[in-house]
Amino acid sequence: MSPTLPKIECHINVDSCEANAASLLANKSGLSKQQIKQAMTKGAVWHTRKHNTSRLRRGKKSLKVGDELHLYYNQEVLEHQIDDAELIADMGQYSLWYKPYGMLCQGSKWGDHTTINRYSETHLTPDRPAFIVHRLDRAATGLVLIGHSKSITAALAKLFELRELDKYYQVIVEGRFNSGREEVVTVDSDVDNKSACSHAKLLEYDAKQNRSLVQVKIDSGRKHQIRIHMASLGHPVVGDRLHGIASGSDINLQLTSCYLKFPCPVTGEINEFELPERLRPKL
Repeated sequence: MSPTLPKIECHINVDSCEANAASLLANKSGLSKQQIKQAMTKGAVWHTRKHNTSRLRRGKKSLKVGDELHLYYNQEVLEHQIDDAELIADMGQYSLWYKPYGMLCQGSKWGDHTTINRYSETHLTPDRPAFIVHRLDRAATGLVLIGHSKSITAALAKLFELRELDKYYQVIVEGRFNSGREEVVTVDSDVDNKSACSHAKLLEYDAKQNRSLVQVKIDSGRKHQIRIHMASLGHPVVGDRLHGIASGSDINLQLTSCYLKFPCPVTGEINEFELPERLRPKL
């Protein structure tokens, strides 16, 4: 049996301004200052001042009496590694990225170094804050919009809310999709008791594998909507362990966000982005 990796949680009420955060947390937790600093970089340390709590990245940040420090150290989380994201377009006040398999759209108290927004913060030039506009499942891949100010992020999120943004996905599903039926199959069954509508059409079929490449447009954005709707048609998405049947060889979920079209919140012009062919699912 492999040894259990360290998991430490501690909280400090600052009663002196003489010591810095890294020293205080090292003394309290028994970890080294280097371990604390690495945890800070990866988003596992939090700082509270009055009613404001945020991640603390710098060990030498000035502290005030009454501040609070919070450490959520999980070595397994902090050691987790993922593939790099890829910048598709930098529009200044927002950017578009390719999110690889395993990268998250939301961090936790234990860290945020494997999130797409943190990746964009540390890889854009010039540096900018990064805010999530919409989400893709951890197992899904493809286009993700990132806002670089709260106002632009809110404006982009509103486009999703009002369905003023066109998007489609490509998935690989089990079986021959839509054999002998109309070109587009529409599914409008509820997801989690909420209305949901998906439109799917066959792009390519591989008889040897008995799998189909399918394009899906969604009118709504419910959690796992495409996966649930494809499974309901008897064509589960390859690699979907929750709603389908994933064999040992199908490591990654074959669901990719490939296309976004929306009015730019800065200029009003219509922007259209397509994922490069090399990053799309292949039969």
